[in-house]
Amino acid sequence: MSNKGALEGKVIAIRGAVVDIAFPGGGGLPAIEDALVIEDGPDRTVVAEVQAHVDPLTVRAIALQATTGLRRGTPVRSAGGPITVPVGEAVLGRLLDVTGRIGDGGAELPADAPLRPIHRAPPELSRQTGASTIFETGIKVIDLLTPLAQGGKAAMFGGAGVGKTVLVMELIHAMVESYQGISVFAGVGERSREGHEMLLDMTGSGVLARTALVYGQMNEPPGARWRVPMTALTIAEYFRDEKHQNVLLLMDNVFRFVQAGAEVSGLLGRLPSRVGYQPTLASEVAALQERIASVGDASITAIEAVYVPADDFTDPAVTTIAAHVDSMVVLSRDMAAEGIYPAVDPIASSSILLDPMVVGEEHAEVATEVRRTIEHYRELQDVISLLGVEELGSDDRRIVERARRLQRFLTQPFAVTEAFTGVPGRSVKIADTIAGCKAILSGACDSWQESSLYMVGTLDEAREKEEAAHKANTGASNGANAGTNGAASAKGNAKANEGAAA
Repeated sequence: MSNKGALEGKVIAIRGAVVDIAFPGGGGLPAIEDALVIEDGPDRTVVAEVQAHVDPLTVRAIALQATTGLRRGTPVRSAGGPITVPVGEAVLGRLLDVTGRIGDGGAELPADAPLRPIHRAPPELSRQTGASTIFETGIKVIDLLTPLAQGGKAAMFGGAGVGKTVLVMELIHAMVESYQGISVFAGVGERSREGHEMLLDMTGSGVLARTALVYGQMNEPPGARWRVPMTALTIAEYFRDEKHQNVLLLMDNVFRFVQAGAEVSGLLGRLPSRVGYQPTLASEVAALQERIASVGDASITAIEAVYVPADDFTDPAVTTIAAHVDSMVVLSRDMAAEGIYPAVDPIASSSILLDPMVVGEEHAEVATEVRRTIEHYRELQDVISLLGVEELGSDDRRIVERARRLQRFLTQPFAVTEAFTGVPGRSVKIADTIAGCKAILSGACDSWQESSLYMVGTLDEAREKEEAAHKANTGASNGANAGTNGAASAKGNAKANEGAAA
């Protein structure tokens, strides 16, 4: 951190993560969002960020590290600007915390690694370029119904335990081969176990060499969780603006960023707004999201997991984040309960790219027809649960059967779950997904068992599964018939023998 314009002060009050610091020297006060270094002995420093000017001599700051053991009178030095973090090639393959310190137990970063401030204005609108190139993931339901844009923002919305983190990890895995740019992963307020697993998975799959990991997890102070996305974004912006490389930014979980901001707001004594959130909710989310953009020939593509508290999609945090994204992938608890994985709701999910001018006429038509068929099935579900599918008309019954087959065809085994399921992951091209859905919609699979379409890749794989099941059923049927005929023949022979004896 720079010492330019450094001011000397001392701690006068500590309330958890909130620290009041006096600067009595008459040289003015550090600016809002400037970094402060609290020097608690020769071996320990605590970094804090100015959040308010209390009076002409005092600032109120939020500590980004634990304040346990700090005392009044501890000397404080201003850094002369915002927190700066290391960026560039040196951070690839490494795990950093919010202030850029190494967290993977490895060697320290080189002293000449470039440093950048974590607070920056978003690129000017005139410099930004539109995002219309499809970012193919190999996941059928996403590529078909909610295509992602290179240089766009996509968010996975879902409650607890419906598969957000698994889906983000699968997207990382799916893009190892197809994506040649840099990846930056921000672990915001997630479990320590998940962070450890992510590091091991990335190390094992060879992705880590082109990835920077930035963590601020559940056990860290709210200030750290609040600023971790900014640190990750600063690293991503360096590769976009100065190296002109495409960057994939993955954030898990953006709701925890909002939650940390609410905690900080409460600690600073601000009056809460709707549902207890901070009054600055919209501006904080915008400050993060507006920096994610394409500039010139390089882009930052963001894929964000968003926890939905109590499955309430009208929550202010969820609606505020949703306003900034191009593609919304909504995960459904009901579908997860039925075993439909990935549990993406085809009706609630949407993408601004699902337009014939972008994806082509065929893709747009098939996606619309898939949605219409599944929506019609949902409308009939109350009738089916009361009276049974036999009471429907022939047209409605046909639509229901095709909708059920479409739902099962849009499931897919993941590479990241292979250790638990024993089923190898599948990656499917968009053309194969469209062809499979067209075949189901046209009635080509009406005679197939639904189970043949469940957890497969392409329709050819489902066809092989159906043929194998048909052969097994035919063999079992022939075996049963042979057994019946043999029994009848033995019975006839016994009767004939009895007649001859008589």
